[in-house]
Amino acid sequence: MRGGENRINPSFLAEFNRALDEVEQSQGNAALVSTGEGKFYSNGLDLDALSGIAREQTQSFLIELDRLFARLLAFPTATVAAINGHAFAAGAMLALAHDFRVMRSDRGFVCFPEIDMGTGQPLTQGMYALIGARIPQSAFHEALITGRRYGAPEAVRLQMVHEAKDEADVLPRAVEIARELAGKDRATMSALKRGLLQPALDILEHVDADS
Repeated sequence: MRGGENRINPSFLAEFNRALDEVEQSQGNAALVSTGEGKFYSNGLDLDALSGIAREQTQSFLIELDRLFARLLAFPTATVAAINGHAFAAGAMLALAHDFRVMRSDRGFVCFPEIDMGTGQPLTQGMYALIGARIPQSAFHEALITGRRYGAPEAVRLQMVHEAKDEADVLPRAVEIARELAGKDRATMSALKRGLLQPALDILEHVDADS
């Protein structure tokens, strides 16, 4: 995730899935940590790129995005988002799809700004399911209806992230969490996650998308 704002577009999805393939196909102990650089973890969808493709392609892209979220939710190793900066909209959802989230305490916001974007139906049902599976309903409601930007202390309080750390400690702490869980059995890990999150996964995986 070294693309500036790390906007999510078809190329981003392909590269992220390739990274997941690499972890999933590895042998021995493993875990996954994702992070960005500078000011941004991910600033959400690449609306400029998506505006240049056909409506059918956009719908296919959103289905694939939901499936990436589902893949992360049920991933067979521990996953940790090291939120080094802003995590907005789909970028915040990407972080929420991880098992644990460590956020920089002095800079950056988590935000769901769709209320201020005026698009009518800004989230897929899978996105609602993902956010609702990760944060309390009251926090979910407030975040969507207000479009507020939450710094790390508030994000911890609202259970959007697990820990807030100084900039230099964000990635090391994320790696520490991942290392502690890297030896867990992968099949059991995935099965337990599915048991916990099956209602959200049923929606995100679009089981009937081709019917």
